[in-house]
Amino acid sequence: MTITDTHTHLYSEEFEQDQHEMMQRAINAGVSRFFIPAIDSTCTEAMYKLEKNYPENVFLMMGLHPTYVKDNYEDELQHVAQELAKRKFYAVGEIGIDLYWDKTHLPQQQDAFRRQIKLAKQYKLPIVIHCREAFDEIFEILEEEKSVDLFGIFHCFSGTYEQALQAISYNMKLGIGGVVTFKNGKIDQFLNQIDLEHIVLETDAPYLAPVPYRGKRNESSYIVSVAEKLAQIYGLTVAEIATQTTANSIIVFGI
Repeated sequence: MTITDTHTHLYSEEFEQDQHEMMQRAINAGVSRFFIPAIDSTCTEAMYKLEKNYPENVFLMMGLHPTYVKDNYEDELQHVAQELAKRKFYAVGEIGIDLYWDKTHLPQQQDAFRRQIKLAKQYKLPIVIHCREAFDEIFEILEEEKSVDLFGIFHCFSGTYEQALQAISYNMKLGIGGVVTFKNGKIDQFLNQIDLEHIVLETDAPYLAPVPYRGKRNESSYIVSVAEKLAQIYGLTVAEIATQTTANSIIVFGI
């Protein structure tokens, strides 16, 4: 059984003391494919180091996270463009709009999102979208940019059934993680109406640990709890969930 974690920040400082042990727990649990989103230029070196240590398992993205879109975002976007030109990445991400923490940089976030979508199209890569309290703003830009070469993942999907269908209409898979196990997560109430071919698994480690680990540091081995919840929702085995969601991730990332 092969499980794919399509979104995990394994280079995070929260894993500095036990990164190897944490990785081994995940691999022992059947999680052998880890897709790593970028945040900003300060994480690039740590991402490369992680890839060097686990070349068979770790696949990197490059992008500027919306909450890190600040006054210097032009410099950060230049870094993204330079890195994409230098080497192989598997997605442009995580990118998008976040209006939960700060609305003052919305125009800059919108500009950064549009420009990174164009970079993804240039390099024929998927995008991995971060959306928090910004579905309307995200959908507006996706509507502008929609095309056969726009595709990817709506990371940490936590919207409504209607928003799920709209995301799928833009060639996006839904990234499902710990939220599906939360009593107030709500997505478990309609997810069985979404064909499993539109779903990929993720942890967003070290954030959003699933039940029964909620409130603790998340790690990629905990994705098994997400797979177990989806198995309940879809009336399938964990192995069947793992097989289909890994196949879906291969369609997105091309590997």
